[in-house]
Amino acid sequence: MAGFRQRVPAPVDIAMVAHPSVTLLVDLSEGEGLVYDAHGRHGRGSVVVGLHPGELRAGGRVGECLQIRLEPVAAAAVFGASTELSGVVVPLDDVWGPGAGRAEGRLRAAASWDERFAIAVDILGRWLGTRPPVAPEVAHAWRLTLTGRGRVRVERLAEEVGWSRKRLSARFRSQLGITPKHAARLVRFDHAAHLLAAGHAAAGVATESGYVDQSHLHREVKAFTGLTPAAVAAAPWLAIDDVAWPAPSPVWPAPSPVWPASSQARKPPAAIAGARRTSSP
Repeated sequence: MAGFRQRVPAPVDIAMVAHPSVTLLVDLSEGEGLVYDAHGRHGRGSVVVGLHPGELRAGGRVGECLQIRLEPVAAAAVFGASTELSGVVVPLDDVWGPGAGRAEGRLRAAASWDERFAIAVDILGRWLGTRPPVAPEVAHAWRLTLTGRGRVRVERLAEEVGWSRKRLSARFRSQLGITPKHAARLVRFDHAAHLLAAGHAAAGVATESGYVDQSHLHREVKAFTGLTPAAVAAAPWLAIDDVAWPAPSPVWPAPSPVWPASSQARKPPAAIAGARRTSSP
Protein backbone atom coordinates (compact mmCIF):
# COMPACT_ATOMS: atom_id res chain seq x y z
CA MET A 1 0.00 0.00 0.00
CA ALA A 2 1.27 3.48 -0.83
CA GLY A 3 -0.11 6.98 -1.11
CA PHE A 4 0.63 9.37 -3.95
CA ARG A 5 0.23 13.11 -4.08
CA GLN A 6 0.52 14.70 -7.51
CA ARG A 7 2.00 18.19 -7.55
CA VAL A 8 2.36 19.00 -11.22
CA PRO A 9 -0.10 21.41 -12.85
CA ALA A 10 -0.34 19.59 -16.19
CA PRO A 11 -1.95 16.17 -16.77
CA VAL A 12 0.40 13.19 -16.59
CA ASP A 13 0.35 9.97 -18.61
CA ILE A 14 2.05 6.98 -16.99
CA ALA A 15 2.35 3.42 -18.24
CA MET A 16 1.33 1.00 -15.48
CA VAL A 17 3.48 -2.10 -15.31
CA ALA A 18 1.82 -5.46 -14.66
CA HIS A 19 2.34 -6.88 -11.18
CA PRO A 20 1.48 -10.31 -9.70
CA SER A 21 -1.29 -8.83 -7.59
CA VAL A 22 -4.76 -7.35 -7.85
CA THR A 23 -4.32 -3.59 -7.56
CA LEU A 24 -6.76 -1.09 -6.09
CA LEU A 25 -6.33 2.55 -7.10
CA VAL A 26 -8.51 4.66 -4.80
CA ASP A 27 -8.90 8.17 -6.21
CA LEU A 28 -8.96 10.68 -3.35
CA SER A 29 -8.65 13.73 -5.56
CA GLU A 30 -10.88 16.75 -5.74
CA GLY A 31 -11.80 17.73 -9.28
CA GLU A 32 -10.75 15.75 -12.35
CA GLY A 33 -8.75 13.09 -10.55
CA LEU A 34 -7.57 9.77 -11.96
CA VAL A 35 -8.18 8.73 -15.55
CA TYR A 36 -7.13 5.47 -17.15
CA ASP A 37 -6.98 3.77 -20.52
CA ALA A 38 -7.13 -0.01 -20.82
CA HIS A 39 -7.60 -1.88 -24.09
CA GLY A 40 -8.71 1.37 -25.72
CA ARG A 41 -11.43 1.93 -23.13
CA HIS A 42 -11.28 5.10 -21.06
CA GLY A 43 -12.49 5.51 -17.50
CA ARG A 44 -12.24 7.80 -14.52
CA GLY A 45 -12.08 7.43 -10.75
CA SER A 46 -11.20 4.54 -8.44
CA VAL A 47 -10.50 1.21 -10.15
CA VAL A 48 -9.54 -2.41 -9.56
CA VAL A 49 -6.81 -3.72 -11.86
CA GLY A 50 -6.95 -7.48 -12.28
CA LEU A 51 -4.07 -9.83 -12.99
CA HIS A 52 -2.50 -9.65 -16.44
CA PRO A 53 -4.27 -6.42 -17.52
CA GLY A 54 -2.19 -5.93 -20.68
CA GLU A 55 -1.33 -2.44 -21.86
CA LEU A 56 -2.60 0.05 -19.30
CA ARG A 57 -2.04 3.75 -18.76
CA ALA A 58 -3.07 5.97 -15.89
CA GLY A 59 -2.82 9.67 -15.30
CA GLY A 60 -4.79 12.87 -15.55
CA ARG A 61 -4.63 15.69 -13.05
CA VAL A 62 -4.29 13.31 -10.12
CA GLY A 63 -4.34 15.08 -6.78
CA GLU A 64 -4.12 12.18 -4.34
CA CYS A 65 -4.39 8.43 -4.83
CA LEU A 66 -4.08 5.40 -2.55
CA GLN A 67 -2.69 2.27 -4.21
CA ILE A 68 -3.22 -1.12 -2.58
CA ARG A 69 -1.78 -4.37 -3.87
CA LEU A 70 -3.45 -7.61 -2.86
CA GLU A 71 -1.81 -10.92 -3.66
CA PRO A 72 -4.34 -13.09 -5.53
CA VAL A 73 -5.12 -15.27 -2.50
CA ALA A 74 -5.95 -12.19 -0.41
CA ALA A 75 -7.87 -10.61 -3.29
CA ALA A 76 -10.06 -13.71 -3.53
CA ALA A 77 -10.77 -13.42 0.21
CA VAL A 78 -11.84 -9.80 -0.25
CA PHE A 79 -13.62 -9.89 -3.61
CA GLY A 80 -14.44 -13.57 -4.00
CA ALA A 81 -13.18 -15.83 -6.80
CA SER A 82 -11.37 -13.44 -9.10
CA THR A 83 -12.06 -15.01 -12.51
CA GLU A 84 -14.05 -11.92 -13.47
CA LEU A 85 -11.10 -9.66 -12.66
CA SER A 86 -8.54 -11.49 -14.78
CA GLY A 87 -7.13 -9.25 -17.49
CA VAL A 88 -9.57 -6.40 -16.84
CA VAL A 89 -9.76 -2.96 -15.27
CA VAL A 90 -13.10 -2.19 -13.64
CA PRO A 91 -14.47 0.69 -11.55
CA LEU A 92 -14.17 0.03 -7.84
CA ASP A 93 -17.89 0.51 -7.26
CA ASP A 94 -18.63 -2.25 -9.81
CA VAL A 95 -16.81 -4.65 -7.49
CA TRP A 96 -17.65 -3.24 -4.05
CA GLY A 97 -20.97 -1.59 -4.79
CA PRO A 98 -22.09 1.18 -2.38
CA GLY A 99 -19.23 0.26 -0.06
CA ALA A 100 -16.78 1.83 -2.50
CA GLY A 101 -18.26 5.29 -2.12
CA ARG A 102 -18.33 5.03 1.66
CA ALA A 103 -14.70 3.88 1.72
CA GLU A 104 -13.62 6.77 -0.50
CA GLY A 105 -15.44 9.21 1.77
CA ARG A 106 -13.70 7.93 4.89
CA LEU A 107 -10.29 7.95 3.24
CA ARG A 108 -10.74 11.40 1.71
CA ALA A 109 -11.78 12.89 5.06
CA ALA A 110 -8.74 11.50 6.91
CA ALA A 111 -6.29 14.07 8.21
CA SER A 112 -3.08 12.25 7.25
CA TRP A 113 -1.72 9.38 5.15
CA ASP A 114 -1.08 7.36 8.31
CA GLU A 115 -4.76 7.68 9.19
CA ARG A 116 -5.69 6.65 5.66
CA PHE A 117 -3.50 3.55 5.84
CA ALA A 118 -5.15 2.58 9.14
CA ILE A 119 -8.63 3.13 7.67
CA ALA A 120 -7.74 1.02 4.62
CA VAL A 121 -6.60 -1.81 6.91
CA ASP A 122 -9.90 -1.60 8.78
CA ILE A 123 -11.96 -1.63 5.57
CA LEU A 124 -10.09 -4.58 4.08
CA GLY A 125 -10.21 -6.41 7.40
CA ARG A 126 -13.99 -6.16 7.44
CA TRP A 127 -14.15 -7.76 3.97
CA LEU A 128 -11.69 -10.55 4.73
CA GLY A 129 -13.43 -13.77 5.60
CA THR A 130 -16.72 -12.75 4.01
CA ARG A 131 -16.01 -14.89 0.94
CA PRO A 132 -15.13 -18.60 0.66
CA PRO A 133 -11.37 -19.04 1.17
CA VAL A 134 -9.05 -20.22 -1.57
CA ALA A 135 -8.24 -23.93 -1.32
CA PRO A 136 -5.02 -24.49 0.67
CA GLU A 137 -3.57 -26.36 -2.29
CA VAL A 138 -4.17 -23.41 -4.60
CA ALA A 139 -2.71 -20.96 -2.07
CA HIS A 140 0.36 -23.18 -1.65
CA ALA A 141 0.84 -23.50 -5.42
CA TRP A 142 0.63 -19.72 -5.77
CA ARG A 143 3.25 -19.12 -3.09
CA LEU A 144 5.58 -21.69 -4.64
CA THR A 145 5.19 -19.87 -7.95
CA LEU A 146 5.99 -16.56 -6.28
CA THR A 147 9.01 -17.75 -4.30
CA GLY A 148 10.27 -19.69 -7.32
CA ARG A 149 10.06 -16.52 -9.45
CA GLY A 150 7.84 -18.26 -11.95
CA ARG A 151 10.30 -21.03 -12.74
CA VAL A 152 8.54 -23.94 -11.01
CA ARG A 153 6.86 -26.14 -13.60
CA VAL A 154 3.13 -26.83 -13.31
CA GLU A 155 3.79 -30.56 -13.05
CA ARG A 156 5.99 -29.91 -10.01
CA LEU A 157 3.30 -27.73 -8.41
CA ALA A 158 0.71 -30.46 -8.94
CA GLU A 159 2.99 -33.06 -7.38
CA GLU A 160 3.64 -30.77 -4.43
CA VAL A 161 -0.07 -30.46 -3.58
CA GLY A 162 -1.00 -34.02 -4.53
CA TRP A 163 -3.31 -33.11 -7.41
CA SER A 164 -3.27 -33.86 -11.10
CA ARG A 165 -2.11 -31.09 -13.39
CA LYS A 166 -5.61 -30.82 -14.85
CA ARG A 167 -7.25 -30.46 -11.45
CA LEU A 168 -4.72 -27.89 -10.25
CA SER A 169 -5.12 -25.81 -13.41
CA ALA A 170 -8.92 -25.85 -13.16
CA ARG A 171 -9.07 -24.96 -9.46
CA PHE A 172 -6.27 -22.39 -9.75
CA ARG A 173 -8.07 -20.59 -12.57
CA SER A 174 -11.50 -20.70 -10.96
CA GLN A 175 -10.20 -19.25 -7.69
CA LEU A 176 -7.38 -16.91 -8.74
CA GLY A 177 -8.51 -15.97 -12.23
CA ILE A 178 -5.52 -17.23 -14.21
CA THR A 179 -3.94 -20.60 -14.92
CA PRO A 180 -0.76 -21.70 -13.12
CA LYS A 181 1.15 -21.30 -16.39
CA HIS A 182 0.02 -17.70 -16.84
CA ALA A 183 0.73 -17.00 -13.18
CA ALA A 184 4.30 -18.23 -13.69
CA ARG A 185 4.69 -15.97 -16.72
CA LEU A 186 3.46 -12.97 -14.74
CA VAL A 187 5.75 -13.62 -11.77
CA ARG A 188 8.73 -14.22 -14.06
CA PHE A 189 7.97 -11.01 -15.94
CA ASP A 190 7.74 -9.06 -12.66
CA HIS A 191 11.18 -10.29 -11.63
CA ALA A 192 12.62 -9.37 -15.03
CA ALA A 193 10.97 -5.92 -15.01
CA HIS A 194 12.56 -5.03 -11.70
CA LEU A 195 15.97 -6.18 -12.91
CA LEU A 196 15.53 -3.96 -15.98
CA ALA A 197 14.50 -1.04 -13.75
CA ALA A 198 17.63 -1.62 -11.65
CA GLY A 199 19.77 -1.04 -14.74
CA HIS A 200 20.66 -4.59 -15.74
CA ALA A 201 21.20 -5.28 -19.44
CA ALA A 202 18.35 -7.07 -21.23
CA ALA A 203 20.53 -10.01 -22.28
CA GLY A 204 21.56 -10.70 -18.70
CA VAL A 205 18.02 -10.23 -17.43
CA ALA A 206 16.75 -12.78 -19.96
CA THR A 207 19.25 -15.36 -18.73
CA GLU A 208 18.71 -14.72 -15.02
CA SER A 209 14.92 -14.71 -15.33
CA GLY A 210 14.73 -17.99 -17.22
CA TYR A 211 13.87 -16.79 -20.71
CA VAL A 212 15.18 -18.65 -23.72
CA ASP A 213 16.92 -15.57 -25.08
CA GLN A 214 16.62 -11.80 -25.30
CA SER A 215 13.99 -12.03 -28.02
CA HIS A 216 11.84 -14.17 -25.74
CA LEU A 217 12.14 -11.52 -23.02
CA HIS A 218 11.19 -8.81 -25.51
CA ARG A 219 8.05 -10.70 -26.57
CA GLU A 220 6.93 -11.28 -22.99
CA VAL A 221 7.51 -7.66 -21.97
CA LYS A 222 5.55 -6.52 -25.01
CA ALA A 223 2.72 -8.95 -24.23
CA PHE A 224 2.38 -7.78 -20.62
CA THR A 225 2.82 -4.05 -21.09
CA GLY A 226 2.81 -3.06 -24.74
CA LEU A 227 6.26 -1.57 -24.09
CA THR A 228 9.82 -2.47 -25.00
CA PRO A 229 12.27 -3.65 -22.32
CA ALA A 230 13.99 -0.25 -22.52
CA ALA A 231 10.71 1.56 -21.86
CA VAL A 232 9.88 -0.73 -18.94
CA ALA A 233 13.32 -0.05 -17.47
CA ALA A 234 12.48 3.65 -17.33
CA ALA A 235 8.85 3.26 -16.19
CA PRO A 236 8.08 5.52 -13.22
CA TRP A 237 5.59 2.91 -11.97
CA LEU A 238 8.58 0.77 -10.99
CA ALA A 239 10.75 3.63 -9.76
CA ILE A 240 8.92 3.96 -6.44
CA ASP A 241 8.82 0.26 -5.56
CA ASP A 242 11.98 0.17 -3.48
CA VAL A 243 10.50 2.82 -1.22
CA ALA A 244 6.80 2.06 -1.25
CA TRP A 245 7.28 -1.73 -1.10
CA PRO A 246 10.80 -2.28 0.27
CA ALA A 247 12.23 -5.71 0.85
CA PRO A 248 11.62 -6.94 4.41
CA SER A 249 14.17 -5.51 6.81
CA PRO A 250 14.43 -4.75 10.55
CA VAL A 251 14.22 -1.02 9.88
CA TRP A 252 12.33 0.34 6.89
CA PRO A 253 13.87 3.26 5.00
CA ALA A 254 12.15 6.62 5.22
CA PRO A 255 10.09 7.37 2.09
CA SER A 256 11.68 9.93 -0.18
CA PRO A 257 10.89 9.07 -3.82
CA VAL A 258 10.04 11.35 -6.67
CA TRP A 259 7.25 9.92 -8.83
CA PRO A 260 6.82 11.36 -11.35
CA ALA A 261 8.97 14.49 -11.39
CA SER A 262 6.90 16.51 -8.95
CA SER A 263 4.88 14.07 -6.91
CA GLN A 264 5.43 12.28 -3.64
CA ALA A 265 4.80 8.70 -2.56
CA ARG A 266 4.23 7.52 0.99
CA LYS A 267 4.25 4.01 2.37
CA PRO A 268 2.62 2.85 5.60
CA PRO A 269 4.76 3.30 8.73
CA ALA A 270 6.26 0.15 10.24
CA ALA A 271 3.90 0.37 13.22
CA ILE A 272 0.87 -0.58 11.12
CA ALA A 273 2.45 -2.01 7.99
CA GLY A 274 2.91 -5.60 9.05
CA ALA A 275 -0.76 -6.41 8.70
CA ARG A 276 -0.95 -5.69 5.03
CA ARG A 277 2.19 -4.70 3.18
CA THR A 278 3.42 -7.08 0.54
CA SER A 279 6.70 -8.90 1.07
CA SER A 280 7.72 -8.62 -2.56
CA PRO A 281 8.37 -5.41 -4.56
